[in-house]
Amino acid sequence: MNPTTDTLQADNAPFSEEQKQYLAGFFAGVSGRGQGQPFVAQDAAGLLTHEAASGLPNEALEETYFGVPLADLCKEEKFKYDEDPLDIWDKLVQHAAENKFPEGGDVFRFKYQGLFYVAPAQDAFMLRLRVPGNAIKAAQLRGLAEMARDWGKGYSDITTRGNVQIREFKPRDIINVLMKLQDLGLTSRGAGADNIRNITATPTTGFDHRELLDVMPYARALQFYILNHRDLFELPRKFNIAFDSGGSVSVLGDTNDIGFQATKVGEGKSVEAGVYFRVLLAGITGQQQFAADSGLLIKPEETVAVAAAMVRVFAEHGDRTNRKKARLKYLLDRWGVEKFLEEAEKKLSFPLRRAASSECEAPRPVVRHGHVGVYKQKQPGFNYVGVVIPVGRLSDKQMFRLADLAEKYGTGDLRLTVWQNCLIPNVHDDKIEGLKLELVRAGLHYSSTSISGGLVACTGNTGCKFAQTNTKGHATLLAKRLEKKVVLNFPVNIHLTGCPNSCAQHYIGDIGLLGAKVSSSGEQVEGYHIFVGGGADQDQGVAREVFHGIPFPQVPDLLEKMLATYNLRRARGETFIQFTRRYSVKELQEFFSE
Repeated sequence: MNPTTDTLQADNAPFSEEQKQYLAGFFAGVSGRGQGQPFVAQDAAGLLTHEAASGLPNEALEETYFGVPLADLCKEEKFKYDEDPLDIWDKLVQHAAENKFPEGGDVFRFKYQGLFYVAPAQDAFMLRLRVPGNAIKAAQLRGLAEMARDWGKGYSDITTRGNVQIREFKPRDIINVLMKLQDLGLTSRGAGADNIRNITATPTTGFDHRELLDVMPYARALQFYILNHRDLFELPRKFNIAFDSGGSVSVLGDTNDIGFQATKVGEGKSVEAGVYFRVLLAGITGQQQFAADSGLLIKPEETVAVAAAMVRVFAEHGDRTNRKKARLKYLLDRWGVEKFLEEAEKKLSFPLRRAASSECEAPRPVVRHGHVGVYKQKQPGFNYVGVVIPVGRLSDKQMFRLADLAEKYGTGDLRLTVWQNCLIPNVHDDKIEGLKLELVRAGLHYSSTSISGGLVACTGNTGCKFAQTNTKGHATLLAKRLEKKVVLNFPVNIHLTGCPNSCAQHYIGDIGLLGAKVSSSGEQVEGYHIFVGGGADQDQGVAREVFHGIPFPQVPDLLEKMLATYNLRRARGETFIQFTRRYSVKELQEFFSE
């Protein structure tokens, strides 16, 4: 017999197991407020707690959200509890009709739709997309150019997740923007706030002759799994996932919460020979931590299930009281990796495979700046062309032109990169020279000096309220100055980020600039703390600060001196990273100040 409210209240006996399960299901259905989670006393897995269920039936059950008492939630979690950010379409329509910007908790909720109200930097919306695997079609890019022209301010930015952002939309246009995105086969759902961010993949996957595996199908499969599973939008903070094909160009997998790194196991090992993924966990370069090998070796067809299981464990047990401790890193710090893997394994229908990294072939070194220039594909007679896009910014005219060139010289495909540029693949040998010429005419380029090819900059204070400096403007000025003054034999990456959130990942740059307000002649001006020696992949390491609080007008001279000193003092064949890592911070300060 099914328990009912009458039978539950007939006496003061403790609830039976059957009654507990009934109550858990009942409250999940009627008390969820659209969240899909029970908001009554529950354990971390979302079930009614023993303490609440075993007391007197008339005593009040304390409301919780993911097992956390409402009073203990941070404000963002309360915003989500009060109103599900995925259920605000009517509110978006109303704001568009009234041409009204969001206020209070709605500023946060709108980010779930990819809409960022970026005041006071701009009294406008920024739209962030989802571009799974960093692959986009020419027709889609053309449609985005139309959006930027018709509703924005005529430009877009390629991000450090190989994504696209379009800026300066007014509220009256947001419904048109979101509807057109869907018409283009794109989405912005879950592109911001506490969600799995854009799924990145090696930009050359599918045509790189050095890669171990085409990872695009897995990146796309995970994207659509996320979009079709509502619980994967209920995280305590953002979450980054990358797929590395083992090819020539980096996707910076070791900076992600989960990095799936293609690897090969040869004959005679403890596991069957073949191509697998090693799983890297808890990269967060803003906290100066790279993702570490978890000891897992998984088959490619297992990746979506493993990723979903890990994300669900994070959702259930991540910190919802303190935003500063709500990333995967802190859950692993609290639990340890093995407990985390055990909890993830409980959600899978197959066991997780452990294997030492020594079972696998060593990762192949990536080609620094392999994202710029002309390179042969594994398909005979075809090439990909890495297009230089300074600091990732494109005008709408350039977007239209890139779309046209991808169709005219390639197959209408483009790949975006975490280095804020793009690739045009599948260009036949006899079409290369024509494409080169037309790229230059479009104000772009197919080759680069060592400076602009490795220049990365976040949005900066012209479009982000957190940024302390005009990073994109300063990066452009630096490139013009340094390319005239310095000739380098080896690529150098210069990363400018406007605040400690480190969207431009200054800790992994050969030279990293962290924006700050600094004192100059008694005034607060835009300046930078300067770091050197950072790198990822085979050059993995966190940059060290060598100069603090340098006003920007002094930065070009200082960087010119640093690069000239490197040219003068470096050993034969020595890269900038290798040079700076040979010396102490004090020695570098002395060299660069002579």
